[in-house]
Amino acid sequence: MERNQQLRRQLASMRQSLFDQGHLDEQFILLEELQDDANPNFVEEVVTLHYRDSARLITTIERALEKSPLDFNKLDGYMHQFKGSSTSIGAKKVKAESTQFREYCEAGNGEGCMKTFQLLKRDYATLRRKLEAYFQLARQAGPNEIACRPK
Repeated sequence: MERNQQLRRQLASMRQSLFDQGHLDEQFILLEELQDDANPNFVEEVVTLHYRDSARLITTIERALEKSPLDFNKLDGYMHQFKGSSTSIGAKKVKAESTQFREYCEAGNGEGCMKTFQLLKRDYATLRRKLEAYFQLARQAGPNEIACRPK
């Protein structure tokens, strides 16, 4: 019993840090609110699907950035898809970097696109690692994690 309470406190702290560090926004909470006894792993499943599908887009964007001249319309379209997927899980930093990338596309700024994409990939990977650790701890703690607004 005490171990479970300790895991729950650790889980709550880990979750809060994801918000405090700017990795997640309110959309993640909305996903949590959709999770129930009928689908206790809903959030993890949605996040897993996001990472599986978005990995393909990352590769597509990387390939498009290697071409010369850059096709800013295609890059913008790919990033539009990526941003939508990232927004759906509440990936706050990644969403902001996606927005910046699209602004660079609109301005025809290839260097800006390259730099922003490197930041985006870093934060994308960081959030993935942090969420994987969070979900692993959540599985250890068991059900009953109730969605609540961050402080």
